[in-house]
Formats: sequence, structure tokens, C-alpha cells
Amino acid sequence: MIIEKPALLAALTLVWLAPVAAHADPAEGARLARQWCASCHVIDGTGPSTTMPQGPPSFRTIAGHLDPDQMRTFLTHPHGAMPDLVLTRDEIQNLIAYIANLK
Repeated sequence: MIIEKPALLAALTLVWLAPVAAHADPAEGARLARQWCASCHVIDGTGPSTTMPQGPPSFRTIAGHLDPDQMRTFLTHPHGAMPDLVLTRDEIQNLIAYIANLK
């Protein structure tokens, strides 16, 4: 049986992420958001976005526009005006769980 590389990569990615996603902690994600993100983003409906003229998107906006895979990609490879945070897989999953709960 021949498995094509994209299919194999997709399967390995799911296996790699599934155990982490199953144990994501939105409360820990909220704590991380307050610690690392609140100085730029509105994370819980309060507080100003101060670092960009129009402000970065609020977490509620992000939740409405990005799915968990898109958030994971962004948090794994930040770009633009976002600082290069070094987050563990668990921290990323926890932040995603928190943001996803804001929908």
C-alpha cells in the first residue's frame, strides 16, 4: 500500500495534536492571555488595544474569524506586529481553548 506524503503528513499531525487538544485548559489559557496578550489585545471584553493605531483584533473577533487550526498555525508561526512568543504546545492549546470559548 502506497501512502501519499500529504495524507501521511495530515495523519501524523492529527496524531500529534489529538492528545494535547483533549487536555486543553481554557482557564489556563485565560491566565496566559492576561499575562502575555492583554497589553495589546482586548481579551475578555475589557481593556484598550494600545499598540496599533486601529488596535489588534480582540480575542472575541479572532474567535469569530479563525478556526482552531488557523489559530494554532498563527500562534506557532507569529507574524506581523505580533511579538515572537515562544509558547509550548500545551500553552498554545490552552490559549486556543480559551479563545474558542469566546464565540
